[in-house]
Amino acid sequence: MSQVAQGRGRGGFIAGFLLAPLALYLTFVIWPYVQTFGYSFTNWTGQSPTFDFVGVDNYSALMKDEVFRGALWNNLLLLVFVPVVTILLALFFAFMVNAGGRGGAGGVQGVRGSGFYKIVYFFPQVLSLAILAVLFGAVYRTDEGGLLNGILIKLGLVDRLHPIEWLNEPNLVLWCLLLVVVWHGVGFYLVLFSAAMQSVPKDIYEAALLDGAGRAQTFFKVTLPLLWDSVQTSAVYLGIAAMDMFVLVSTMTSGQFGGGPDHHSEVMATVLMRNFLYFGKSGYACAMGVVMLVLTMILSVITLRATRRERIEF
Repeated sequence: MSQVAQGRGRGGFIAGFLLAPLALYLTFVIWPYVQTFGYSFTNWTGQSPTFDFVGVDNYSALMKDEVFRGALWNNLLLLVFVPVVTILLALFFAFMVNAGGRGGAGGVQGVRGSGFYKIVYFFPQVLSLAILAVLFGAVYRTDEGGLLNGILIKLGLVDRLHPIEWLNEPNLVLWCLLLVVVWHGVGFYLVLFSAAMQSVPKDIYEAALLDGAGRAQTFFKVTLPLLWDSVQTSAVYLGIAAMDMFVLVSTMTSGQFGGGPDHHSEVMATVLMRNFLYFGKSGYACAMGVVMLVLTMILSVITLRATRRERIEF
């Protein structure tokens, strides 16, 4: 009986610690999602306590909204390029600082100064997105004081009287934002991949080198397969980041909540916030939020399934 009572006491103790976090999660995470889904079927303005049920009218209007469709296309472009470019650069740098050099007697080590490089690469990660927007706002300035225009003018590649308006050129603005996201994210994933590489026995690299494998072969045949789980997780997180982009777009580009010039840098989050806070179409904005949630979940599942492969043990 004492063992039964002890088991019940232990179960009650564990349940007590589980119920409180679960209740908080349901209250502050799940319930807002449920409310958003409900409001998406109404004409709620965000301020009035009264609203009418409109069915799927908000979702039908989304399919006809050219601004939202353009923002969706921009998000899809970022969804392709942000994870691919960031992961490739992070993998390359992580490989070089961990196994890119060769020590004596066939040993494996990082390139010279690898510890310093890790600090330099990780530095952008400690900056907030607000600081990042200010920093790259100075880089992309349209006058000669801007870093890019200043360099190009000094090299004679750009006319002093007609500098490039990086964030006001419809064909350039999205790629300028992509550069900021990649610059900010590479350092974090370099550290992530470096930690995974350090758990790989050096004997594996040394065996590959003894067999005559070069750096490229070692990277693709040894490093990448052993780090595939980390790459898969990184692709999901970067895909979610690419579906957001609100802070950078709203602070670095022109227009109400960003999106300029002429909606060429628009993303779904900026369209949502503009409708919610500026136009007073909160029910319509909630429908956008539901679409973003569904798309993010679908893309996460597709990414995990598309990158699934047998796990390599060592």
